[in-house]
Amino acid sequence: MTQTTELSTPAGVEIVGAISDGFETILSEDALAFVAGLHRQFNARRQELLQRRMERQVEFDNGALPDFLSDTEEIRFSSWQVAPTPEDLQQRWAEITGPVDRKMMIGALNSGADAFMADFEDALSPTWDNIVNGQINARDAVRREISFENPDGSVRTLNEQIATLLIRPRGWHLDEKHVLVDGQPICASLFDFGMYMFHNAAERIARGTGPYFYLPKLESHLEARLWNDAFVKAQDDLGVPQGSIRATVLIETLPAAFEMEEILYELRDHSAGLNAGRWDYIFSAVKRFKSQPTFTLPDRVQVTMTTPFMRAYTELLVRTCHKRGAHAMGGMAAFIPSRRDPEINEVALTGVRADKERESTDGFDGTWVAHPDLVSVARDIFETNLGGARNQRERMREDVDVSAGELVSLDQSGGSVSEAGLRANISVALQYINSWLNGVGAAGINNLMEDAATAEISRGQIWQWIRHGAELDDGRSVTSDLYESLRDDELAALGGRGESRYGDAVEILDQLVLNDEFTEFLTLPAYEYLD
Repeated sequence: MTQTTELSTPAGVEIVGAISDGFETILSEDALAFVAGLHRQFNARRQELLQRRMERQVEFDNGALPDFLSDTEEIRFSSWQVAPTPEDLQQRWAEITGPVDRKMMIGALNSGADAFMADFEDALSPTWDNIVNGQINARDAVRREISFENPDGSVRTLNEQIATLLIRPRGWHLDEKHVLVDGQPICASLFDFGMYMFHNAAERIARGTGPYFYLPKLESHLEARLWNDAFVKAQDDLGVPQGSIRATVLIETLPAAFEMEEILYELRDHSAGLNAGRWDYIFSAVKRFKSQPTFTLPDRVQVTMTTPFMRAYTELLVRTCHKRGAHAMGGMAAFIPSRRDPEINEVALTGVRADKERESTDGFDGTWVAHPDLVSVARDIFETNLGGARNQRERMREDVDVSAGELVSLDQSGGSVSEAGLRANISVALQYINSWLNGVGAAGINNLMEDAATAEISRGQIWQWIRHGAELDDGRSVTSDLYESLRDDELAALGGRGESRYGDAVEILDQLVLNDEFTEFLTLPAYEYLD
């Protein structure tokens, strides 16, 4: 139900989204003034940093390769540590992730995982209703007041023992178009972060924990510095102690892999570690080297964590984190167990176990899963391999010595491009975009929990394969005509343009893969299709 009364808003702030029942408790005048203050202070720097991304892209398009920074050598070679880890973040063997949907939040918090990353980013379709209801759900979860009534009348509530809550706001590249500050859309990152902080920071501290975050899509230590400055201002403005915030940074862009120590340094008073965000990292590699044909990757199922450039980055991440006293968190196991097909389960679980065995023996302190049924699988492996220790930060991995060349060794990935791989990319991209347009950002596709990152890889590879005429394993070249032919096949198998929102989905995908310019994120043009 939408209210007819208008909100009272601070000067210069306008809400252009509908105000449903309960929204006024989040969008209070004081809360809006707080997030507007963050936006006014930091948005110009955000825009400068986004422009710097584009300038670096031009350099990469002209053949340049990233390298470790010469002007920050002192940080890399001096002695320093991040702030001590809070007690409830010491053990993070298994972290579950999911959107800030009410039912899914309760399930994740009750899953037995050590921590739950509640997502305003890639696992959430950012409709206005989803964003504001997500803040309501997070507020209620913090106070243990969250509940959900099932269709049969039964009510879900929180268990006595629940996972530690972390929040992932949207990335620096995104705006929130339903809130205007001085006539311009507010920075989505600062809106998500600020609203959660305003309503929950003091409550979290009073309950013996703190406001904990995951930070996505960073490409440089300067972007981390911007977050740190926002943390300092937010804590000052709210009157909570400095250092209450703890943030784990997802190293999910290739440029960030060259600045991991610097990112930890910038956030050292607020750092909770780094996470190997594998799917976005693959997409970043495709995107940043889109114009370099020797770096064209094979079918995405062939790009695994043992592929040389992926192996190099994850080993360096563990080495970097433990050197600085921070947690190193492993990547996502996206498999969704099937209760109807035990054979599919066993094959997939074998892969999940092997992945988590590799991470735990490599030195990671914990890992991510996408489904509650995988929590015990991951936890058991980490508990066994860590000998019951809460983490293994004492493992320095001094045997690891990764060069800049190894981090960009995409040309050593091997594998091949196939029609099946091209078809899979088309189908997954269409299915995910359709789901996203329908307000669902975490979509079960082919027994995998997909978020925006997988669709980004899919459409990024299609664009790159067409541009460079990638040769299929049967000798044909990938062309726009071949794409359109296979797209029509896959679209027909999904019910055609008239089914659900596939008409919009195919329009978006065509724009993404057929345009001469590579779109930075698919969510940018797709956001215009959302209410």
